[in-house]
Amino acid sequence: MATIYDIIQGLSQAAANAYDGALGEDYEPANDGILRREEGNALIDQRVMDGFNVKFYGNMMCLSYHSEIQLKEVYASGFEGDMDQRIADIAGWLKKEYKKITGNSVTLTEEGEIDVFVENSSRVRSWVIAKKHYKVGGLAEEMGIEQPSKRGLEPGWKKFLDQGGWGKRPKNDTRKK
Repeated sequence: MATIYDIIQGLSQAAANAYDGALGEDYEPANDGILRREEGNALIDQRVMDGFNVKFYGNMMCLSYHSEIQLKEVYASGFEGDMDQRIADIAGWLKKEYKKITGNSVTLTEEGEIDVFVENSSRVRSWVIAKKHYKVGGLAEEMGIEQPSKRGLEPGWKKFLDQGGWGKRPKNDTRKK
């Protein structure tokens, strides 16, 4: 049974193994073509800047994908489906890489729909940020619920606040009220 720390560390390491130029055990590209930067010929084709990131909160993981994109791709039919498929491919690759790293498997269950956000800075430059949330198997439900703090204000801050400063005017203040 893997601990919470082991699961988070394994998924984080799997995501870290996707850096640009990463090589696998057989000295072939390790990312298996999950990102657009690995498509085409690197010497002839224009390089595409893209990548992904994972964030953890409670028993959930947010997988976000960022890429440069042309507006004609955005206006083409099925753009959101393509982004959803790209995120699903990345999640599948993360599970496979997690299995290689730890020897255990992890389940990632989709929660909700994909969130796609497209921005442009000019008529030439545009980028897309797509996010999808996953429930991570093996992490407890109650991880997402925070218990309120029972600790009060620290004595140093209490002393500072008791000195005034908010609401009271000093004796030498000669401005009109």
